[in-house]
Amino acid sequence: MRVCIHRGSKQIGGSCVEVKSADQRLLVDLGLPLDAEEDGAQYLPQIQGLNNRDPSLLAILISHPHLDHFGLLAYVSQGIPSGMGPAARRIMAAAAPFLPGDWITPTPGWDFVSEVPINIGPFRVTPFLIDHSAYDAYSILIEAEGRRLFYSGDFRAHGRKSPLYERFVTHPPSPVDALLVEGSSLGRLDEDKHFPSEAEIEDELVRIFIETEGMVLVHTSAQNIDRIVSIFRACKKSERRLVVDLYAAAILEATGNPRIPQSDWPEVVLYIPQAQRVQIKNNAWFDLLKRHSAHRIFIENLKDVSTKSVLLFRPVHCADLTRADCLAGVVYVYSQWEGYWERESFIRLRSWLQEHKISDRHIHTSGHASIADLKRFVSALSPGKVIPIHTFMPERYPALFANVELHNDGEWWEV
Repeated sequence: MRVCIHRGSKQIGGSCVEVKSADQRLLVDLGLPLDAEEDGAQYLPQIQGLNNRDPSLLAILISHPHLDHFGLLAYVSQGIPSGMGPAARRIMAAAAPFLPGDWITPTPGWDFVSEVPINIGPFRVTPFLIDHSAYDAYSILIEAEGRRLFYSGDFRAHGRKSPLYERFVTHPPSPVDALLVEGSSLGRLDEDKHFPSEAEIEDELVRIFIETEGMVLVHTSAQNIDRIVSIFRACKKSERRLVVDLYAAAILEATGNPRIPQSDWPEVVLYIPQAQRVQIKNNAWFDLLKRHSAHRIFIENLKDVSTKSVLLFRPVHCADLTRADCLAGVVYVYSQWEGYWERESFIRLRSWLQEHKISDRHIHTSGHASIADLKRFVSALSPGKVIPIHTFMPERYPALFANVELHNDGEWWEV
């Protein structure tokens, strides 16, 4: 079994790995780089069969529904089967109509079930559900020719699914011959430090929700389900209601998880910003709107409910909040990766916050494992060799792990 990292050996984001056995191939992830420009097609790696169907390319396996792991699917042949988590597949399909451009609707293929093997040509593929900020995320074991390759995907041990991590390191599928392991935290966190847990994020949110006089605007991804749960739990503890738009309502529904907050829960309210109302009208999404309108409010209600509400905020809400005259005592909470905050696309939002004298707080935790948790993960798998991926600092791996091999993008190597 041979492997090539097409992107990711020295960068975070845009991951893509090709695995070959008996002239048959799998791709594991096909991500859009984090610094990509608008035309994503230019970032497609040079892999046989991506644009024209090649029967030797058996499948594209997606570890989790983050753009830097699946974002190039829109630019490849729709005849290539895909493998991913079933909830991830539903979330991607639910998001697609709301987002600009040729958004990704996954091709048919295999739905992962944790620890249940799938036979794809000469490969035996076993997914393992893991803790990550993306919902329905997996590590993947690939076996062929008597060799075992393990792909960590992105994972952590401090989210709401942390028991999955503990179960994995206690009962790992070890040993493995080669381990591709992410190292996103290298350079961002000292070796003896840990990222805040989602429970700690929840506690911080409770404090802000209680001390804020007006509405709280929490700017996070609707697809960060762990964070939505933290926000919802903080709302309950502070006697506020969570306000979501139709996009967020559709994503929450797509999880298929009855324990995740839904639009028909009494503590959840639906508000449709003007830009989304235009989408609904233009695309005739009236059945979708009706399905989520049990507790709908309108712009004339926003001021009245502001002191007892937390809005799952996106920049499309700015104009509506200004028109509704409900900005007195408002606090804005930024709750996602800091790298986005510095981008040019946030200039208008930062200006709006300054114009209305809205104070901002930054409350977030990483979707990636601390260095200590990385070391436990690698030790549990007892790999014959450790290969860096999804990291800016591959040169630090030899000081942290045994049996490290460094491989460049585009280089083929034997498992």
